Amino acid sequence: MITWVVFPREFLRKYFLIDVWRKKGMEFLALKQGNSIVTEYAAKFVELVKFYPHYSEEIDKFSKCIKFESGLRSEIKRAIGYQQIRRFMDLVNSYRVYKEDNISHSTHYNSMNEKGEKSHHDRKKPYDAPSDKGK
Repeated sequence: MITWVVFPREFLRKYFLIDVWRKKGMEFLALKQGNSIVTEYAAKFVELVKFYPHYSEEIDKFSKCIKFESGLRSEIKRAIGYQQIRRFMDLVNSYRVYKEDNISHSTHYNSMNEKGEKSHHDRKKPYDAPSDKGK
């Protein structure tokens, strides 16, 4: 008797050619985030993990998270990796929230500068001597 946990894998094995199966497995091993956003990378990851023969959902949740993290861009990986989250959906959501927060913070900072306000780099320090003093 095939359970619902095993069914998707067995279905794929039966109806996909073995060379397609191997190609998708190799694509999974080489998968990196690149220029895609975290949710796009996660969707591709979930699509391809089905074709990787050495991964079993019931047994190896830990290595799924490790593989996902290893494919992320380094600046994103550094931000969340120390938390060692080992539930895949929690991990994806943490990275998604981190990225959205950084984008909104960056957008807010840039919009303030576009409104004509000086950035903190343009401000004089309180201990700077006036430029016309001593003349």
